[in-house]
Amino acid sequence: MATNFNEKTKMSTAEKKKEGTSRATVRNTKLFEIAWEVCNQVGGIYTVIRSKVPSVIDKWGVDNYFLVGPYFEDQAAAHFDRATDYSTPIGKAVLEMQSRGFDVHYGKWIVSGRPNVVLFNPYSVYDKLDEIKHMLYQDYHISIPNGDELLDKVAAFGFQVKEFFHFLCANNYCESNVIAHFHEWMAGIPIPGIRKSNLNIKTVFTTHATLLGRYLAMNDHEFYHHLPFYNWEQEAIKFNVKPIAEIERASAHGAHVFTTVSEVTAKECTHLLGRTPDRILPNGLNIQRFEAVHEIQNQHVQVKNQIHEFVMGHFFQSYPFDLNKTLYFFTSGRYEYQNKGYDLTLEALARLNWKMQQAGTDMTVVSFFITKRPFYTFNPDVLQSKAMIEDVHRVVDEIKEQLGQRLYTQITTASGAYEFPDLSAMVDDYLKLKLRRNVQSWKSHNLPKVVTHTLVDDAKDEILNFLRTSNLVNNRHDKVKIVYHPDFISTSNPLFKMDYTQFVRGCHLGIFPSLYEPWGYTPLECLASGIPSVTSNLAGFGDYVVNNVKDHEEKGMFIIDRTDGNFHRGAEELANILFDFVQKSRRDRIALRYKCEEASMHFDWSNLGKFYDDAYELAVQR
Repeated sequence: MATNFNEKTKMSTAEKKKEGTSRATVRNTKLFEIAWEVCNQVGGIYTVIRSKVPSVIDKWGVDNYFLVGPYFEDQAAAHFDRATDYSTPIGKAVLEMQSRGFDVHYGKWIVSGRPNVVLFNPYSVYDKLDEIKHMLYQDYHISIPNGDELLDKVAAFGFQVKEFFHFLCANNYCESNVIAHFHEWMAGIPIPGIRKSNLNIKTVFTTHATLLGRYLAMNDHEFYHHLPFYNWEQEAIKFNVKPIAEIERASAHGAHVFTTVSEVTAKECTHLLGRTPDRILPNGLNIQRFEAVHEIQNQHVQVKNQIHEFVMGHFFQSYPFDLNKTLYFFTSGRYEYQNKGYDLTLEALARLNWKMQQAGTDMTVVSFFITKRPFYTFNPDVLQSKAMIEDVHRVVDEIKEQLGQRLYTQITTASGAYEFPDLSAMVDDYLKLKLRRNVQSWKSHNLPKVVTHTLVDDAKDEILNFLRTSNLVNNRHDKVKIVYHPDFISTSNPLFKMDYTQFVRGCHLGIFPSLYEPWGYTPLECLASGIPSVTSNLAGFGDYVVNNVKDHEEKGMFIIDRTDGNFHRGAEELANILFDFVQKSRRDRIALRYKCEEASMHFDWSNLGKFYDDAYELAVQR
């Protein structure tokens, strides 16, 4: 268990010695991190790699640290600057590979820290794909089928990375310590080849989640209880992911040091990959990117007012409620109804709705579901309501401007004793009529829409079906309102006109009670934005908080227990947490936001980077 971050402890002699050894290791070691997400913005690992860069460069220096990833022209255009100096050993290796027909690129990643990157175009060796696949099967029993585009690209990329390290070692680069850290199965293919060739490179492999585990968890509510009894090969064949499972296993068994992101995932690795991780590497963030010292409350209020605009347009055409007594909850992530805990969140919200009605509270909760589902377009009624309230707003602005000018003129030119003028007489009748018509056109007797888009398969959508069955459909008497937004939020979104990180700052509480979540960045992003959240102890982040953060609820990190598999007990626990939050005073919520931001510093890479240092130290020793 890591030391609680509230406890101030003196560094022991052993710790000082270990730190000294680490510094010596860094001075004499080159570190390569290989990931499919380098200069390639896909998936959560992109956040891990990108956010970690500044702290790694602070420790290792820009000349000892390199990132390796795939080259895709559309992504590279926005994320990559080509090098002009190829005089370094890495630059020379790139030039040599280029001279032999490899499409390899060397330069800088356009992120904080501007790290050196080497990118390989998978398509450039497609003429060798059959040979590459044959070698993988013959040497490591990894069977890559024909016709799978992703697996083809991964195999081609892995082949080039292995050749790159061959070039480096052939030119005496590997006489000093070299660590190659591979992230996830898309990058792991070179590991067994490096070991087979006996290259002087220490390899570290991190699995952020096993793909087989994700599939099993989606289809088995008792996943963790059944984990010791699965036959990995049979299950991999069943879910048609055997090649990926083979890559994961070969990478895990071939690495000098095998790691994963949480104790929760470590159990999964032991049973599905056949090797227990040597180290746990918790995911952090570059908290400075989120910091808003002394501005947390101001930023929250500003963005909350923007969310108010959406809520007024969406709900108030049917009925109003007091925005000063309204809380915004949200959940987000990929659409995995059970894994992400959407089922538990919905059940808890239904129970919260009942609890609030029974208590006679004057508060309202609007809960947003932000995920990705196939849709045709925005719901036309939702867009029309948004447009119509904007028309109302424009007329109000016209009236405000006219009234302001006339009021100022009348007051300053009046003679005699001061009398407050009749404001209604100062507004032209055509503006009064225009406002009346706009408001009457906007008002509706229909219930506010639950979903903002027209879904491709509305009848089979699990979120919608729960809402219909439970009658949680935005009735006037409902204390909990639902907005289901089946697309990720961005500044181009006409409903919100803000990006996701802004949206988070404007909410009051994030809800992420996952059944399966190797780590879980969403509650951590909430924490860094000064927003409390709820997650579960089956999420890596939640498990870490329970075991490492003292008094975590006082710091805005609420963790529910899902280890017993009792859905209804978990739903009631979550509903009670939500109900307690609803009853907090505004002053208490503001205080909690500041505690969240303060506590988030524990998860900065400057602190959590020590786990990576330990893994690298172990790799060098081995």
